[in-house]
Amino acid sequence: MMKRAKSEVPGARRFRLSHFLLGIAALYLIFIAFKFPQFLQFASVLSGDDTYVGLHEVSVKAGDNGDSSNSYSGTVHKDTFHRRLEDNENQNAPLMPWKEAWKERKVESPSTKPIRHHYGRITGEIMRQMNRTIDLSVLERMADEAWTLGLKAWEEMEKIDEKEDINQSSILDGKPESCPSWVLMSGEELARGDHIMFLPCGLAAGSSITVVGTPHYAHREFVPQLARIRGRDASVLVSQFMVELQGLKAVSGEDPPKILHLNPRLSGDWSQRPVIEHNTCYRMQWGTAQRCDGLPSKRDDDMLVDGYVRCEKWMRNDIVDSRETKTTSWFKRFIGRPQKPEVTWPFPFVEGRLFVLTVRAGVDGFHINVGGRHVTSFPYRMGFTLEDATGLAVKGDVDVHSVYATSLPTSHRSFSPQRVLEMDEKWKALPLPKRPIRLFIGILSATNHFAERMAVRKTWMQSPAIKSLDVVVRFFVALNTRKEVNAVLKKEAAYFGDIVILPFMDRYELVVLKTIAICKYGVQNVTAAHIMKCDDDTFVRVDTVLKEIGGISPKRSLYMGNLNLLHRPLRTGKWAVTYEEWPEEAYPPYANGPGYIISIDIAKFIISQHANRSLRLFKMEDVSMGMWVQQFNRSTPVQYSHNWKFCQYGCMEGYYTAHYQSPRQMICLWDNLARGRAHCCNFRR
Repeated sequence: MMKRAKSEVPGARRFRLSHFLLGIAALYLIFIAFKFPQFLQFASVLSGDDTYVGLHEVSVKAGDNGDSSNSYSGTVHKDTFHRRLEDNENQNAPLMPWKEAWKERKVESPSTKPIRHHYGRITGEIMRQMNRTIDLSVLERMADEAWTLGLKAWEEMEKIDEKEDINQSSILDGKPESCPSWVLMSGEELARGDHIMFLPCGLAAGSSITVVGTPHYAHREFVPQLARIRGRDASVLVSQFMVELQGLKAVSGEDPPKILHLNPRLSGDWSQRPVIEHNTCYRMQWGTAQRCDGLPSKRDDDMLVDGYVRCEKWMRNDIVDSRETKTTSWFKRFIGRPQKPEVTWPFPFVEGRLFVLTVRAGVDGFHINVGGRHVTSFPYRMGFTLEDATGLAVKGDVDVHSVYATSLPTSHRSFSPQRVLEMDEKWKALPLPKRPIRLFIGILSATNHFAERMAVRKTWMQSPAIKSLDVVVRFFVALNTRKEVNAVLKKEAAYFGDIVILPFMDRYELVVLKTIAICKYGVQNVTAAHIMKCDDDTFVRVDTVLKEIGGISPKRSLYMGNLNLLHRPLRTGKWAVTYEEWPEEAYPPYANGPGYIISIDIAKFIISQHANRSLRLFKMEDVSMGMWVQQFNRSTPVQYSHNWKFCQYGCMEGYYTAHYQSPRQMICLWDNLARGRAHCCNFRR
């Protein structure tokens, strides 16, 4: 029995092993049956083949005659291997305003067909599996995240439309938004909110904000710049804080605009004296600072703000005693000249001592009182309105005890009453022409830059060349993190017909993707000889730009703008570029981003390189364009045309483009051109 039992074990083992193998084979067949379509889709993406049609019809149907009914909305380079940044009919995407124009066109030449994408979409699960084995760059991972968030934003936008959100409908119908007339926060509540207090409807003339706090005692900070001068002693005593009125953040990676930057410096200023500095910041560009250092400002009428001086006087230990001698004093009394006692005040902030600071919005500017005494006044800068001040930030070396904002507006005037009044038929874009055009202009914009887009529509988009369809202009806008802002953008795009919505989440580092979108639109949606890229705060003299282009042979490949030669990347500081991002010691020749022009053959080259997944991307889009043109120049000679009149900062006489122009400056420049003058409007921000 023992031998028989031993002989039965191998047979039993073979029996169990065969069943086990059969079970594995069955599971494998079941797995293949369910996963084979995804496997084919995955393989088609890796091979660059767009002929595969999945079981769920994610690609173009055969009845479309090979042309996608979905016009171009943008692509992301290498993030999930060029997934389409468009939405097909199965995704309930908002209709692009230019899509209807294409449906109306009955005759299409091969050069003006809507863009056909060469890559299917990879599902999120497949992408997660790929990320485990594929080393994506920081920019590519950022783009992938922006795409994922963008898809969610599109879905939320559709839900808002379906539910007919009350708040959004009231905004679009011109009904004012209801806001509280006052806001009170303790220091603990302010700290929990990232030291920012939300002001729903901004400020109005007469509004005031009171901050109660205590400055910290000075602490030592190491200053690398002083190490070279002082050697070992490279530290300074620092005590300063900031009170800022901020606007809405437009683009991720870009700081929100600072409508008022109030910076009391108790110690640590380069002057080695206590000062109060004021400034504004727009698109991360600071204006001219106003510094109050204890010396009184001029009392001229043009220097006063609502009758107040800009800087009051306080005691300084470096000023020689100006008291009169006894002889001079006796002589003045002898001739009957009255003597006025001089009252001096100390610096209004003391380390470790409680202060009460009030910022009041006047007619001409902000007025700052400390302890009930007027200290400084700061005039409003052009380009900002009080309604833009939707947030108060208090940061730095200070303990905040409470913040109180009062006399606030109960409705936001800059919302839809303004929008409804500007929803006029005359600002709508004309349908795309069926004939070739001379120039296509793509404008980079952000979701909540409605005022900037309206300023462009009312000014240089009314140029005769645009009205005659020799030039076509479109705004390129990605999505915002706030779903209500996206919903308003969709309404605006549907009404004006001049916005190309790119369904990925907007980020400062991903502007280069918008530039690729401009190139594709200019090549495949219109037949343009040249393509121009600019920003929504760039004023373009269209007729002058066309004349400048006309002076160059149409057979030459062209790269025109304000060119930079041998610029080196910054390796330290806020705008630092790592060696991983840019290993070379210098950038290629590139034109400044606010306004440059390329010929159509360069744009086609960019598109082909992007389709082949060989287009190198860099987070600075103007440098990327210079890099692409340099690569194209290796096979085809390019004429680099430099002109300072493509202004990088502000405006100069005889300009072709003017950058950093507020909506009010846009109107001023357009009025000057209407009078036959090309004068700048040098308003201060």
